[in-house]
Amino acid sequence: MNQSLFAEVLLPVPLKGTFTYDVPAQWHSSIAEGMRVLVPFGQKRLLTGIVTALHGHAPTKYTTKSILELIDLQPVVLPIQLEFWKWIAEYYLCSLGEVLQAALPSGLKLSSESRIQVNPFAQEAAYKVNLSEKEQVLLQALKQKRSLSYQEAVKAIGSPSAYKVIKSLLHKQLILISEEVQEKYQPKKVKKVRLNADYVSQDGQKIIALLETLKKKPKQEQILLKYLSFIPPNANSQQHAEGIFKSQLITPELSLLAYKNLLKGGILEEFEVIISRLETAETNFNAELPCLTSSQQEALQKILAQWQEKQTVLLHGVTGSGKTEIYIHLIEQILQSGAQALLLLPEIALTTQIVMRLQKVFGDRLGVYHSRFSDHERVETWLGVLYGKLDVVVGVRSAIFLPFSHLGVIIVDEEHDASYKQEEPAPRYHARDAALILAQRHGAKVLLGTATPSMESFYHAAIKRYGYVSLRQRYQQVPLPSVEFVNIRHESRAKRMLGELAPKTIQAIKEALQARQQVILFQNRRGYAPRLVCQRCNWVPRCQHCDVSLTFHLYDYQLRCHYCGYEENLPLACTQCHSKDLAKVGYGTEKIEDTVKSLFPEAVVQRLDLDTTRRKHALRQIIEDFSARKIDILVGTQMVTKGLDFDHVSLVVVFDIDRALHYPDFRAHERVFQALTQVAGRAGRRNVPGRVIIQTADPHHPVLEYVATHRFEDFYKNELPHRQQFRYPPFTRLVEISLKGEKEDYVETMAIQLADQLRVRLGSEKILGPQAPLVEKVRDLHIRNILIKLERESALLKAAKEQLLAATEQIAQGKTFGKGRVIINVDPV
Repeated sequence: MNQSLFAEVLLPVPLKGTFTYDVPAQWHSSIAEGMRVLVPFGQKRLLTGIVTALHGHAPTKYTTKSILELIDLQPVVLPIQLEFWKWIAEYYLCSLGEVLQAALPSGLKLSSESRIQVNPFAQEAAYKVNLSEKEQVLLQALKQKRSLSYQEAVKAIGSPSAYKVIKSLLHKQLILISEEVQEKYQPKKVKKVRLNADYVSQDGQKIIALLETLKKKPKQEQILLKYLSFIPPNANSQQHAEGIFKSQLITPELSLLAYKNLLKGGILEEFEVIISRLETAETNFNAELPCLTSSQQEALQKILAQWQEKQTVLLHGVTGSGKTEIYIHLIEQILQSGAQALLLLPEIALTTQIVMRLQKVFGDRLGVYHSRFSDHERVETWLGVLYGKLDVVVGVRSAIFLPFSHLGVIIVDEEHDASYKQEEPAPRYHARDAALILAQRHGAKVLLGTATPSMESFYHAAIKRYGYVSLRQRYQQVPLPSVEFVNIRHESRAKRMLGELAPKTIQAIKEALQARQQVILFQNRRGYAPRLVCQRCNWVPRCQHCDVSLTFHLYDYQLRCHYCGYEENLPLACTQCHSKDLAKVGYGTEKIEDTVKSLFPEAVVQRLDLDTTRRKHALRQIIEDFSARKIDILVGTQMVTKGLDFDHVSLVVVFDIDRALHYPDFRAHERVFQALTQVAGRAGRRNVPGRVIIQTADPHHPVLEYVATHRFEDFYKNELPHRQQFRYPPFTRLVEISLKGEKEDYVETMAIQLADQLRVRLGSEKILGPQAPLVEKVRDLHIRNILIKLERESALLKAAKEQLLAATEQIAQGKTFGKGRVIINVDPV
C-alpha cells in the first residue's frame, strides 16, 4: 500500500499558518515544494495555493481534504522566496497568506472568484484539431459571455473537475485568467509583409518570372524589389513566411496605391504578429554602454570599492548628475558575473524613460514589472525571471517578490520616495527596506540612489553602516538651477496677483516661451478648488461618507471626494440659506491650468495628475509628448517631481508650498525639502540655465533657504537633533495602529482600551494617543490612531512586536468591537 502523503499549503487568505491537504497517490512522485495546487477551502471556495512542505503526518484535529489539481510540472516559487516572504510577514505583522496574495500575479492564482475569458488574439485555428470535446464546449460558452467564474465553467463543461480543461486551454493560450475582468489583454501587435507562397521556389525562378510581368508596372516593381533587398529570391520558404515589417517596406517615396494593388493581386500578403511589449522593429539591441564623465567614473569606482566592505552604498548625486548611466555600468558588471539585477523605481511614470535607455543596452534580457501591465504580461515576466530568460528587471515595489534565483544587485532609485511604502492592503511593506533583506538572503549588493536622501539612509551612512558616495556635479558640468522667491503676501496686499500667479512668475513664463523653452508648474493638489463656500452663511459641501469637504472639478462640473470618490453635481445655491453667492476657495492643478491657458493662449498647456492619467497609456503619452516638445507648459502634482529627464525645461514654478511646510507631521520639513529639490532639478538639465520660482508667504523659512542654496547636509544637521529629542526615526522605529469602525463611540472605547494595554505591556513613554487623524472618518468608518515608538535593537523590537500583536488580537476578538478593524502599520511614512 502507498503511504499517505500530506502537503502544507500556503493560501492567499489573511489567516495564520498553512493548511494541511492530502496528496492523491497519482501525484506522490511528482509534487514538490513551490508548486501550485488547486484546493477546496471552506464550504464552496476553491483556491490556488503554494506547497511549502511535504510530510507523512496526518493532522489530529480535523480530517484533511484532498488536493484537486497539481497545476505545475516544476516549482514556480523558490525556497529563497518563501524565506523572504516569511520575513515580510513577521516584520510587518501580517499573515503569510497576505504576503502570497500580494506577491503572486493574479494570472497564477485560479480561484472560485477568478474570471476566465477568451484570449482575444488566440490562434484557435492552430489547435482546432487538437481540442477535446470539453475544451470546445468551454470555449463556446466563453464566446457567448464576456467571462465565466470557475463554478460557471464547471457547469458549462458538466464535470466537477474543470481544471484539467482550463489548464490545457491556458497552455494553448486560448484563454486568460484574472481576478477581475477589467480589460481584455491586448498584446502589442505589428504588421508584417511577406511574398505569397506560390511565388517562392528554391532557385528563385518564380520570383524572376514575376518581376518580368511587373515591368509595365514600375511602381509595383519598385516595391517588390525593395522587399527582395531584405529577403533575396533564393531565400528559403521559412524566411519568406516570416516576412519583413511593413514599416521597413512602406516609405514616403513609394506608392501606397501600388502596394495595395500588390496585396489585391495576391502577390504580397499582409499579416500581424504579436511581439513582446519591450520589443520594437527599430530597437538597436546591445548598444554600447554610455560613456561616463570623469566624476561618474570616479563615483563608479568608489561604489565598487565600498561594496568590498559594505552590503549597501548610498549614492548621493545632485539632480541631473547622471546616476542612471552609473546604474547601467553596474548592472553590466553584475551580468558579466552571471548574476541577476533588479532596478526599483518608485513610480510607473519613471519606467518609460529609463526602460528605453536600458533596453538599448540589455535588449530582450530586460523585463519590466508593474501594475499597469495586464495579468498575462506580469505572468510572462515572472516566468521569464524564473526560467532565466530575463536577468535584468525594472519594476516598482512589487518587483521584489519576483522569483530571482541568483540576484547580484538591487538598485533602489529615488530611495527617499514614499511611494515605496505599501499602504493598502497588507502587507504594508517598504520596498527599500525589504530590498535590503532580500539582498542579504541572496548575498547581493544594494545601491540606494537619490539627490535627496531620506533621513534614515543618510544617518546610516553617517554612522558608517552604509557606504557613501557623492556626486556634486551635474552631467557635463551643467550648473544647478537658481532659486528665487516671490512673497505672495506682499503681492496680494498690493493687489498685483493675477489669479494664482505673481507678476514675476508671469514674466518668467513669458520669457521662457519666447526662448522656445518649456515650463513646469508644480501644485501638489488636484482639482479646480478644494472647497466651495457660501459667502452668506459659510456653508461648505461635504462628503456624505468622509470627514472632508468636496473638491470642485471643472472638467465635469462636479464636486468630488478625493478619499472615497463620492460625487455630486455643483449646487446652484446654498442648501442652508439658499444664497447663490458661492465662492470657490483655494486652487488646484485645474485652476492653474485654466489661468495659464487664459494668460498664454498661444501655448500648449497640459495637466499631469491623477485625473488625466487614469487611462492605461495616458501617463506615458503625456511624458512622451512633453519630451517631444509638443507641450509648452506642464501643470502637475507630485508626479512631475519624480526624477523625469527633460531636455528643454528652463523654468519651474512652485505654488502653495506653505501648506505642506506647516503640515502636522514630523516628516513635513523633510518632505518639502525633497519635493522642492526634486522638482527644481527638472530645470536646466542641458545647455540652458535653469530657474526656479517658489511662490510663498514665508520666503525666509529655514527649509526654503536650504533648498535655495542646495545645502542638504546643513538641513540634515538641523533636523537630526529634533528627531533625537522627540524619539522619532532614525533613532526609533514607529508602529501605527489604526482602529476603524462604523460606530464612533465603540472605536473610541476600543482605542482607549488598547492604548491602556499597550502602556502596561510596553511602557507609557512609548505610546502616543489614541487620537483622531486629520480626516477622522473615511468611507463611513471612524478612525482612531495609536503611535508606538520602539527601540531599534532587533531583540527588543521583536519582543515589543509580540506584545503589541497579543494586545491588538485581544481587542480585535472582543465582542464589543463588532465589525471594527485593527490595522497595524510598521514603519509608517
